Amino acid sequence: MRYVCVFTLLLAGIAAQAQDGATVYKEHCASCHNSATPRVPSESALHGMQLTQILAALQTGVMKPVGDKLTPQERYAVGMFLSAPQPKAVPPPASGSCGTTAPTLRVSSSSPSWLGWSSSSDNWRFQDSRAAGITAADVPKLKLKWAFGLGDEISARSQPAVAGGRIFFGTSSGSVYSLDAHTGCIYWATSIGGGIRSALVLGAPKNAKHAAVYFGTGQDAYALDAATGKQLWKTRIGEHFASIITAAPLFHDGVLYFGISSYEEALPPLPTYECCTFRGSVVALKADTGKILWRSYTIANAPEPTEKNKAGVQMYGPSGAAVWSTPTFDEKRNLVYAATGDDYSHPATKTSDAVLAFDAKTGKLIWSRQVTANDVFNNACSLPGNANCPPPSGGDFDFGQPPMLVALPDGQRELLIAQKSGMAYALDPDKDGAILWQTRIGKGGALGGSMWGSATDGRQMYVAESDLSFKGIVPDKSTAQGFRLLPDPNQGGGLFALNITTGERIWSALPPHDCGDRAGCSPAQSQAVTTIPGVVFSGSLDGHIRAYSTSDGKLLWDAETARDYTTVNGSAAHGGSLDGPGPVVAGGMLYVSSGYGQFGCMPGNVLLAFSVDGR
Repeated sequence: MRYVCVFTLLLAGIAAQAQDGATVYKEHCASCHNSATPRVPSESALHGMQLTQILAALQTGVMKPVGDKLTPQERYAVGMFLSAPQPKAVPPPASGSCGTTAPTLRVSSSSPSWLGWSSSSDNWRFQDSRAAGITAADVPKLKLKWAFGLGDEISARSQPAVAGGRIFFGTSSGSVYSLDAHTGCIYWATSIGGGIRSALVLGAPKNAKHAAVYFGTGQDAYALDAATGKQLWKTRIGEHFASIITAAPLFHDGVLYFGISSYEEALPPLPTYECCTFRGSVVALKADTGKILWRSYTIANAPEPTEKNKAGVQMYGPSGAAVWSTPTFDEKRNLVYAATGDDYSHPATKTSDAVLAFDAKTGKLIWSRQVTANDVFNNACSLPGNANCPPPSGGDFDFGQPPMLVALPDGQRELLIAQKSGMAYALDPDKDGAILWQTRIGKGGALGGSMWGSATDGRQMYVAESDLSFKGIVPDKSTAQGFRLLPDPNQGGGLFALNITTGERIWSALPPHDCGDRAGCSPAQSQAVTTIPGVVFSGSLDGHIRAYSTSDGKLLWDAETARDYTTVNGSAAHGGSLDGPGPVVAGGMLYVSSGYGQFGCMPGNVLLAFSVDGR
């Protein structure tokens, strides 16, 4: 029963990405519901309904005549559009403006920066001492310098990009900001169509006058002028109706490499849904124009009709193998590595739960290495006896993070990566991904193991464990589902240091279980981790960002973020759970977003900046 609730809430979390739902509503529903017709609920009233109520009305209730004209996908899309929380972009107040023209932005390896998911294209999530501007001795002195309110949000999921004394980040309501890195004042703000949940990326295309800010939302890739916020281009790169972009692109030598994931895995609980037809892909675009250079699918064969489910509905396969994370670049072999998720339906493929290597120029698949076979899973498996759960079903052991490319002193190269199964791996990139070692760090599960990102300093691999668990549910009319999950305050969490040569566990740091009676608190550490020389930073669903010694795991610093803030932009703000993209360290500052209102965790809407003694 626990996972029934988890995945129902997942529908709400991804609902904001169902942009096609707005189109379905406009074409089939708006003429009545937006016309003040007596006894017809307005659109605002529909936005207050639960997803299950909307689907019931369309499938068996008063709106069945309209629902019969829609496909199952369209019914889900409009239901998700109407039932999803509707965050609103908040115009920046004049008091938050810098009042001056932004300085010329220079994207250079010689200046302190953090330009994307990681500080480099090998995805170590490591910042050296020069660029960090913070040493291990400085870390205990870190204090809050400023806080920036994100407006009408419940989750703060974007990760800043930093360069030239400025930072860039986005919000789930679709606002993109350029701020002064040291004061938090606003140089510019712009609003785009969909919510942003990934890291932002900075890059300077060849022959471009200005650097650009890159990101994806919904099914679209964007480029904004970093100097002004003006949109340079927008390209639709999601083909399937359920496609979404959850990760930052990789920028390398004037090319952007995007991974494509989807929310289709959440749709099969409806027995009449024809599961499933999405397959993941990696898409390469020209950074200066947004032109698509190539697209390679993670599953070679397009889905075809297979069998009918217990409800007599046609099923399709193979499907799934979404790419949830940022690709990694291999300079030596000119390859792009991408990690994949599970299959959604049978037949099982050999490229799900795998690391894939693509030729960077052509997109040709060079090799793939699967670490978990037959992981066929969709959210129907949360409901006992549901017709769309593929028998036998797997454990939902996606890769939610990118591989990290490292070279050992003896010349051996490795791809380091951890999985939701609770396993960490080293693969050989020069021998078609052969497994060099594997080490268990957690029990794993749908919300378990290692979630969004590990880190390495070239000596050790740092892996945070989620293993988020729940102790029950309570009624809550403020949510789209009418209930709220209760995270278990005594289960989950932990940080591990592994020897990258052998996989041997060097140390482990157990999480403090100090949630007390705070609602939505969990010790699970699902946020991506970050490291600098001597220190590894890890955020937790209990609202804390902590720093540990890389030598022995000793706690060096602990900041509680789940509280109210006075912000530099005058917007009301409160911190909460920490999840998704992790902390960024550059130019003597540490930046982290606080707030994660999914799975019953603590909502929040703030970006925090720490420096030594708050200077």
